[in-house]
Amino acid sequence: MKKILLFLLLTTFTFAQIKLKPRILPKSDKVKGNVIRLDSFPTKLIKPRSVDVWIPVGYSPKKKYSVIYMHDGQNLFDANTTWNKQEWMADDIGMRLIDKQEIKDFIIVGIHNIPEIRFLDLYPKKTLNYLPKKIKDSIFEDSKKKGLNITEASFKGDNYLKFIVDELKPYIDANFFTLKDAENTFIGGSSMGGLMSMYGICEYPDVFSGAICISTHWPGMYPQDNNPIPDSFFAYLKENIPSPNSHKFYFDFGTETLDQYYPQYEETVNQLFYNKEYSTENYKNLRFEGENHSELSWQKRFDIPLLFLLEK
Repeated sequence: MKKILLFLLLTTFTFAQIKLKPRILPKSDKVKGNVIRLDSFPTKLIKPRSVDVWIPVGYSPKKKYSVIYMHDGQNLFDANTTWNKQEWMADDIGMRLIDKQEIKDFIIVGIHNIPEIRFLDLYPKKTLNYLPKKIKDSIFEDSKKKGLNITEASFKGDNYLKFIVDELKPYIDANFFTLKDAENTFIGGSSMGGLMSMYGICEYPDVFSGAICISTHWPGMYPQDNNPIPDSFFAYLKENIPSPNSHKFYFDFGTETLDQYYPQYEETVNQLFYNKEYSTENYKNLRFEGENHSELSWQKRFDIPLLFLLEK
């Protein structure tokens, strides 16, 4: 393990014109395994941002690892460095399940968000096409009144996914000991990241076989009465849910704070997937009574989607 980490630290990885000097983040007592930081990952598609790669204890070239690409990467591993002093404990939970030999060996690729443009990066862009023109125009007009001046071109969700698939994944596969096939490649996140994970597997069903969509933000923007946006997501899903024979979807939601606006969509989402012949074997949409919209809530249940997707 020490030799591998030394190699990672001293080697400049190159793939498709990408040159990076990875650095191993200072070891925290709370982090199980190691986190390798790829600073300002080069991209022609979106605004560059850091990417953290978590490798478990015992990471070795003698093994091949499944990969979960996760959004909001700076919130996954160490509460000491997050804005709200909360974390998913993704490393701790993953390591515990690996040690128990309950799941496959895996790594996590955590893509940092940029707070000012997070919403525009993670919004499923093609779902805008399912909004009535009048509604879509009113959204853009409303943004102008608020000084944001958002247009359809402002939404970068398609470019964000293309960044993961065409720039980041090839680099990860070239420089880490990964299983490259869709069966071992997953995408996950919470809130807007839940929407993007749903969108990612629908847009790239040959790349991802499973999606973790925690506290999925079905309202899309701010919760409101008679909100037209959820129906645009559901219309998109109706046409784009991939085959149940080779894909798994995990959704969940709490009932407090922002999550209180999600239970109303439970049956609609269930029906969409059941109509596409999904079952409890490859689809979950779980309710967590009393849980809120925070990393502290998500860490309590992150083991469930890991077991669902990675169980041996």
